[in-house]
Amino acid sequence: MTPHKLPRTVIVLGLVSFFNDMASEMVTPFIPILIATVLGAGPVVFGLVEGVADAAASFLKLWAGRFSDSGRGRRKLLTLTGYGIANVVRPLMGLAGSWATVLLLRSLDRVGKGIRSAPRDALLVDSVHREMHGRAYGFQRALDNAGAMVGTLLAIAALTWGGLGIREVIEWSVVPGVLVMVLLFWGVKEPQRLEVEEEKLAQSPLRWSALSPAMQRYLGVLVLFTFARASEGFILLRANELGMSLVQVLLVWALLNISKSATSSLGGRLADRHGRTFLTRIGWLGYGLSYLALSQVGQAEMLWLVVLGYGLVTGLSEGSERALISARVAASERGTAFGWYHLAVGLSAIPAGLLFGVLWHYWGAGMAFLVAGGLALVCVGLLKPSAPKESGAQS
Repeated sequence: MTPHKLPRTVIVLGLVSFFNDMASEMVTPFIPILIATVLGAGPVVFGLVEGVADAAASFLKLWAGRFSDSGRGRRKLLTLTGYGIANVVRPLMGLAGSWATVLLLRSLDRVGKGIRSAPRDALLVDSVHREMHGRAYGFQRALDNAGAMVGTLLAIAALTWGGLGIREVIEWSVVPGVLVMVLLFWGVKEPQRLEVEEEKLAQSPLRWSALSPAMQRYLGVLVLFTFARASEGFILLRANELGMSLVQVLLVWALLNISKSATSSLGGRLADRHGRTFLTRIGWLGYGLSYLALSQVGQAEMLWLVVLGYGLVTGLSEGSERALISARVAASERGTAFGWYHLAVGLSAIPAGLLFGVLWHYWGAGMAFLVAGGLALVCVGLLKPSAPKESGAQS
């Protein structure tokens, strides 16, 4: 590993994220529309579906991260398993006949994410020089968002020129899903790691009290921020509420992802150079201000501009937010630490999604976005660095 060049494993994992999100975004943008129109439910049900889906596998995330720390070869195996489950069940949403079925399949999709997320994040950082952690995560997030944009545009093309319906587009997501598995199986090689002795593993921070104070503070702020960072699917629901056509709603989603992709890689580089906490706070500040702006949007034309600004600013912090985890733990505990990260965020997702949906249902979309934006700004003030400057060279 050198501090100047991204290794093959990082590049292939980036491509895996690209094709997986391509498959995912041939499905995800349709979920709020499917629930609200085809299945006749509203924002509270959508909040429940997204919240349960994100939290269903929360404990799996912690277990998978810890298990991946305990031996060589397990990070890749768990990553393969998780992506495999998601890419099998995701196309089945095209056959769903009720919101309860969507809830079940969406939850299974997230189970796959729960199994793969922490091992994949640890595998990524295992493969790269410590001075490039921010750049590696920024690269992965850039390709992740680019894949989401391409998947959305493919869905638009299929609807507009291919003569396909929503359900058929969802079913075709199986194609990029197959590419994900091919890339993972033949393209990713898990780097050599020192085997972790059972006695040492037993001392790794599975218990909350065993985490460092810096990690506990960071995860605590992340939990609070999760209540502000409700599902971005609510932006699509708002676009639909403002009278946009299905194609326009999908174009809003594509704009969101391409704007995030445009700044994710840059944000990772800046995080390594100027500090990961600094870049994370910039992203959270942009999130809060964007949601405050969304609370005031009453016309479809203004929504485009706000979504563009939201994507550009929040994309900057996607790499730094995860790089902060690797800066606070030993190399032998990375999988467990990322497990705690995904567990904390996942368990907060159900009340966060329900809260946003209830605010929307009783007081309107403006109030829901206003409360979320204000809470995000509070979290900016609460996020403090554990060192004067958390750059790659120092962490």
